[in-house]
Amino acid sequence: MIVVIMVADVLTPVSVHLGPLLVVAPAITASFASPRLTAAIGALAVAADVLIGIHDEGLGTLNVQVGLGGLVVVSLFVVLFALIRDRQRRELTQVRSVATVVQTVLLRPVPERLGPLHLASAYLAAEAEAQIGGDIYAAVRTSHGTRLIIGDARGKGLPAISEAAALLGVFREAARRSPELPALVADLEDSFDLTQGQSDAADEVYAESFVTAAVLDISDERPILSIVSCGHPPPLLLREGRVISLDVGRPAPPLGLGGLGEPQYVPTEFSFGEDDLLLLYTDGVIEARDAAGIFFPLERKAARLTGEQPAALLKGICDDLLEHVGGRLGDDAALIAIRRIAGT
Repeated sequence: MIVVIMVADVLTPVSVHLGPLLVVAPAITASFASPRLTAAIGALAVAADVLIGIHDEGLGTLNVQVGLGGLVVVSLFVVLFALIRDRQRRELTQVRSVATVVQTVLLRPVPERLGPLHLASAYLAAEAEAQIGGDIYAAVRTSHGTRLIIGDARGKGLPAISEAAALLGVFREAARRSPELPALVADLEDSFDLTQGQSDAADEVYAESFVTAAVLDISDERPILSIVSCGHPPPLLLREGRVISLDVGRPAPPLGLGGLGEPQYVPTEFSFGEDDLLLLYTDGVIEARDAAGIFFPLERKAARLTGEQPAALLKGICDDLLEHVGGRLGDDAALIAIRRIAGT
């Protein structure tokens, strides 16, 4: 651009001074280059303007000197802009790296193998730049089997993340020491109430927060699983090409709303035998809509993948889900797939 402007100035009459157009060179450079390169292009533009003034024999005129001064000032400003942008970019990179570490700690992928179970997990963030959110899942090995939780914190922003982290911490600890599933869920409710009680009572964000969750206990010895649902969508059981919705008779209120009454955490048992495949998910999956407003048909999509291993099942569902919504989810989505291995 500098060369083109210099050539154009040479070819035009002396009365036409094109030097001020050189400001576009450092201005455009600042949009993508480093401050050092922006400064170098600015200096080159100033030097080119001086050469144009010498060539036109007008370097001593007020018009050329004002244009040259304006070019210097603009070049300094765009270098300052490049410096500020680079500093903000470094800060954003640091924040993203911290968020990635936080998500790794908060939502550790479930182990591929726990006792007689083969597992896989997936998490899809609604925001392209987001690393963490309110959807949670975890799996804990106990002396008699495996316990799992999947949930969706309905608060917003940092309160939802804080509650999710606290709830997962309590689950990972209490799942090993609570002998019965109802006692485990009661501990989760108590911890949620404690977390809210430590916040400002006038904070409406915390006051409106709660967590829908499904807590499961899968026995090693018996081909059964027990579920306590706290207002969470029912898991799907994939068996011999069929998809069975594991609806509990009377779900308990979401965690955080136990103060509205005396919740009864009654587990519901379902058969879960060899080669059965269990799919847990949050409502970000089933409430995802396409451009026409049609919900994602999870059961129909899962029915085509009943013979797959857990990781392949989740990959197929996630691919179909992103295709359904055009690549952008309206809400976070978390999934866990569990298969009971034959012969164990």
